Amino acid sequence: MLILLPPSEGKAAPSRGRALDLDALALTVLTDARKRVLHALVGLCRDEPDRAVEVLGLSAGQADLVERNARLESAPTARADRVYAGVLYDALDAGSLSAAARRRAATRVAVTSSLFGLVRFGDRIPAYRLSGDAALPGLGPVAGVWRDALGGAVEEALGRGLLVDLRSSMYAAFWRPPARLGSRVATVRVLHEVGGQRKIVSHFNKATKGRIVRALLEDGADPRTPAALADALRDLGWTVEVGEAAEKGTQLDVVVAEL
Repeated sequence: MLILLPPSEGKAAPSRGRALDLDALALTVLTDARKRVLHALVGLCRDEPDRAVEVLGLSAGQADLVERNARLESAPTARADRVYAGVLYDALDAGSLSAAARRRAATRVAVTSSLFGLVRFGDRIPAYRLSGDAALPGLGPVAGVWRDALGGAVEEALGRGLLVDLRSSMYAAFWRPPARLGSRVATVRVLHEVGGQRKIVSHFNKATKGRIVRALLEDGADPRTPAALADALRDLGWTVEVGEAAEKGTQLDVVVAEL
């Protein structure tokens, strides 16, 4: 099983640790693309900080993020599961996973990243700011870079297992599963139900996805089909509805009434 997560906009900046080593990151098939995006981002933020604020969609009060990006090649790094922050990652709480769950996370979880393509929890990365909808001078949209590069990396990480796609729509655009993988792809949507009405609420969506990942890692379940994943989630206490199978995969709706 491979669980694909979105990154977080906010990140915890390591205060110490060795500098970034792109060659040491998992999924080395992505190294060349990582170098191109990193060099474009660092160059923009180092040489044109005012333009970088606009390109990165920042406010005038976030100039420190431009300065941080300019120093990415020498900045301290930490494990990715300690750098990514926010609602989903707080709910997952990787630091408190059992030893067995941490071992599973090392091979079953990957984070989609505008800067690195895919990141394993154990990869050492610096805190950075680069949205999935950004376009860098001389490089173009980062989503386009990863559309050309991610397929081989995802399939290498996936092997023969089930792909559990928890990415947000922005990061889902980086790579879409081909039809030949459709029977092994499950996307998960979280619906908040109140008074018989269902809607998607960002906070519920992110928190529930984090808790789902945590529960699957702790439980050790390794479903091989979307239907088996739905059964595993029901066994773990969630209400799950299974959609029709399609070329791009099967959607599972997880319905929650409260956080």
